[in-house]
Amino acid sequence: MASLEILDGPDAGQKFQIDNGRLVLGRGHDCDIRLTESSISRHHAAIEFVDGIWRIEDLGSQNGVFVDSKRVQKAELTHKTRFQLGSVPISFDADLSETDLSVTAAAAETPPEGPAIPTVVGVTAPVDKTSAPATVSGEMPSEGTIRDIREMSEVYPMIEKEFGQMIIGQRAVLEQLLIAIAAGGHCLMVGLPGLAKTLMISTLARILRLKFKRIQFTPDLMPSDIIGTDVLEVNETTGEKSFRFIKGPIFTNMLLADEINRTPPKTQAALLESMQERQVTVANHVFPLPPPFFVLATQNPLEQEGTYPLPEAQLDRFMFNIVVDYPEADEEEEIVATTTGKQDVDIQEVLTAQDLLRLQDTVRELPVSPHVVKYATRITRATRPKSENVPQFIQDHVFCGAGPRAAQFLILGAKARAVIHGRLNVSCEDVRELALPVFRHRIFTNFTADSEGITPDDLVRQLLIAVPEPDQRDY
Repeated sequence: MASLEILDGPDAGQKFQIDNGRLVLGRGHDCDIRLTESSISRHHAAIEFVDGIWRIEDLGSQNGVFVDSKRVQKAELTHKTRFQLGSVPISFDADLSETDLSVTAAAAETPPEGPAIPTVVGVTAPVDKTSAPATVSGEMPSEGTIRDIREMSEVYPMIEKEFGQMIIGQRAVLEQLLIAIAAGGHCLMVGLPGLAKTLMISTLARILRLKFKRIQFTPDLMPSDIIGTDVLEVNETTGEKSFRFIKGPIFTNMLLADEINRTPPKTQAALLESMQERQVTVANHVFPLPPPFFVLATQNPLEQEGTYPLPEAQLDRFMFNIVVDYPEADEEEEIVATTTGKQDVDIQEVLTAQDLLRLQDTVRELPVSPHVVKYATRITRATRPKSENVPQFIQDHVFCGAGPRAAQFLILGAKARAVIHGRLNVSCEDVRELALPVFRHRIFTNFTADSEGITPDDLVRQLLIAVPEPDQRDY
């Protein structure tokens, strides 16, 4: 005999008396012990009594099984063990000493009216083969991290709602912007004029309560116009002269570099230190930038006369290259109808700068399985034409592939995507969803690809088909 008690979540307080056999725990109606918390998979885990030992097994759950703060595929349950399914902590006692257990697994939703408490006999349930396998162990997130991730599942729809008051459609762009902000990265937005790129960024700054500044990049813009300059001051009383640094518009939380390719490389380089080090160096003095700090740059893909292509070193510092496309037909009709009349929109602040800093810490603290890291690294290496086992279409059409920073941003972005959607598990699907914005400005095509009209996006889509996810043989 053994007992099991749910310690947190919507099923908190429920107790179960279990006997020999195999019991399946999950959200499915056919499970022996049904849990209704959203982080629980349909068939999450199984508990089994074999040869005098209780064991727990992960049935390919999305958010994992944790024993003693370690993610496991299989583990023994000793006399008194506390384990966790997804975000639900559960207490297990192999020695049943209490007799007032309130419900049975067969009647988890409707507690029995009589005093009798029947024993639960295990019944094997089918395993959900559609869930991602959790075969690699990793550390369990802390309780504070789990709480913050749960809150984000409620905050993200609020941000979407406020954003939708000003911007119609473009939800994929919003998600990618939020992922980059949660990961502490910068974005390059490429789109035609009139697609509300500037309005998107200024609206997001209002929702997130961030200081926002916009710089219009022009051919005559100088580095001092961005970072600031020293001015000579004279003390009228003593006549003493001294230099005082006047900060430029880069000292903000969210900087919009509008049409960044219209300024010469010398001025573009003024952003390199600030994007990487979050600081500005002037006359041997270092001035830290206020956290959080993001650069969101825009670029017109059509009008290239009089422009200066961004150097590869600066392109690589942008986490995402986000393509802003035309709206759908119904969205465009709504845009025209709403923007040609009188508008009175009240944007509510959803998060603050301190909330974003805490969100960035949460993203960093979220563990990721080694097989997801292996998948991100495998895709990145497959973009390089001189690497081993590279697909032929990469060798034929790529001059230079992505560096290690691409794999870093894939994992950071995948973790941030999981967090803003309130998930504790980072999957290979998160990596695939972010492959295009991460790789499209890091893959440089050759003349053959250009002459055939093959773009980096086309190559990335082929790579996602050609590069398989790691399986059991990779461990």
